[in-house]
Amino acid sequence: MTSEFHYADYIVFSITIVISLSIGIYYACSGNKQRTNAEYFVGNRSMKILPVLVSVLVSAESSVMMLGMAAEIYIHGCMFYISIIAYMFGIIFAAYFIVPIVHPLNLTSIYEYLELRFKSRAVRILASTLAKMITLFYMGIVLLGPALAIKAVLGFPVIWSILIVCGVSVIYTTIGGFKAVIWADVFQGVVMLIGLLAVLIKGTIESGGPSEVFRLGEEGRRLDMWNFDPDPRVRHTFFTLIFGGFTTMIGRALEQASMQRVFSVPKMRDAQKLLYIAGPMVTITMGIACFQGLVAYAYYSKLACDPLAARRITNPNQIIPLLVIDMFSSYPGMSGLYMASLCSASFSTLSSGYGSLSAQTVKDFIEPLTNIQSEKAKLFIAKLSVVLYGSISVGISILLSSLSGSFISIVIGLLGSISGPVTGMILLAALVPFANSKGALIGTLFGLSLTSWITAGRILSPTLMNTPTLPPAPSDNCPITNSTMTPFNYTMEAFIKIDYYKQYEPKGADNIYSLSYIIIGGIGMLTALVVGIIVSWITGCNPAEEGDEIYYINVGAISEKDCRKCCRRSRKMGKFKITSNPEKVPVDDTDKENPRLAVISK
Repeated sequence: MTSEFHYADYIVFSITIVISLSIGIYYACSGNKQRTNAEYFVGNRSMKILPVLVSVLVSAESSVMMLGMAAEIYIHGCMFYISIIAYMFGIIFAAYFIVPIVHPLNLTSIYEYLELRFKSRAVRILASTLAKMITLFYMGIVLLGPALAIKAVLGFPVIWSILIVCGVSVIYTTIGGFKAVIWADVFQGVVMLIGLLAVLIKGTIESGGPSEVFRLGEEGRRLDMWNFDPDPRVRHTFFTLIFGGFTTMIGRALEQASMQRVFSVPKMRDAQKLLYIAGPMVTITMGIACFQGLVAYAYYSKLACDPLAARRITNPNQIIPLLVIDMFSSYPGMSGLYMASLCSASFSTLSSGYGSLSAQTVKDFIEPLTNIQSEKAKLFIAKLSVVLYGSISVGISILLSSLSGSFISIVIGLLGSISGPVTGMILLAALVPFANSKGALIGTLFGLSLTSWITAGRILSPTLMNTPTLPPAPSDNCPITNSTMTPFNYTMEAFIKIDYYKQYEPKGADNIYSLSYIIIGGIGMLTALVVGIIVSWITGCNPAEEGDEIYYINVGAISEKDCRKCCRRSRKMGKFKITSNPEKVPVDDTDKENPRLAVISK
């Protein structure tokens, strides 16, 4: 399926890389030249809401989303979009409940909040370590996306594509810091949007118009969206998608890369507004990526040659790069534009990830665990760590290069098993006033153990049957590549597999392993939260001290008798008093906008 780039394609692709690098060089040489941690990590907390909003949207729309969502729709149908609608409410939940607590604390790492809340460095280190693991694996998958596309288009080796994409991201992130990342995201967002719209418009026209796209999608069962089966073992149902999408996006909103953008905005209300706007916008932009998959299915249905059946591609994540080759082969520069948009999606996500890892390294490990006081030394460590994490993500990407299946299910299922318990820990801290460090640690580890067991079982169980794909597009016009695989028996094989699956019933532990991948993160989150509450109650609750009210949500009236009953095991029980009528007085001028800082218990 390889195709040669026209010189115009190389020019368009190269311009994207040069401009991204130039933005990094500009911010390395301007202003304070990224000489302070505050400037390097959060742009001196003086960023405007519009560029940060664009950065949030572009970082969410990674190559995993651009390729993986289209692949998901192509092989499994549009039902996944229900979870994207739930994404919006997950982001709004984080904006309403969590941002008012963490933004006024002037944090750089979200995990600093956990130490302040629980007065335990162990809680902070555990959460930050798990978050690093999540980010590194995600960066490996994000690197793999454009590498597979470049290989599909040019036959370029995957490893060299990985090194180029990673190298560009590392360079401008290292030298330019947070401001370079934000403004590079703005430029890359424009390139991404142009590339997405070009594919959608041309693909829709070639398929016969929007009505024909939906007609063909309905014939191919790609528009079967409403499955209300309550069985959580079914891959996609309305209930699993709503629950999984909501809990997944709470975790995405509370991860370091997202919170770093929240902390870069000077006012708390603007930080909330940032996420309130981002919620619906993420649903729209990811919806565009989903619609690409439907357009691709309609296009190849019109051609009557499914590319997977014809063995033109072996990985469904290559379906959109192949579509670009087929549609734009006679349009010099268009293939280069799409590759530029795909790489832009990766650049934005990678730079955000490397920046967040760097901030965690300095704030959660170097500052608390060493005696290094020099701002210059910490800045050097921060920049060095970007290079280190880039190298690690390259290794992970190479190890993952043999993955098959939709990127979406891999990311949500595998990484959700780790991110879910971490999200549960943050929600425990913010929503449960009497939670203590023992509850946070044990709840998180218990949730992690459960989700890790389920994930390992899904991978290793020899008797577990994966959900089959939908029947492929028509294959009547496909060339027959060998005597054993024809377009006809490929289609029949898909139907036979589906009929067999209807008779398949998991037994024993497979009933647990066959739980839908999209709810695994939510299971980990709820487990960490519930176990954390129980353990906190048993071990004497949190011995709250004066001023601790700023670290959690004011849950309303709790009588002193109830507090004493809950905290009967605590020696500091007498300090724990919550009333239904707290006074709110400004501590200083900076707190007038954030009355939560000034809540005091009578």
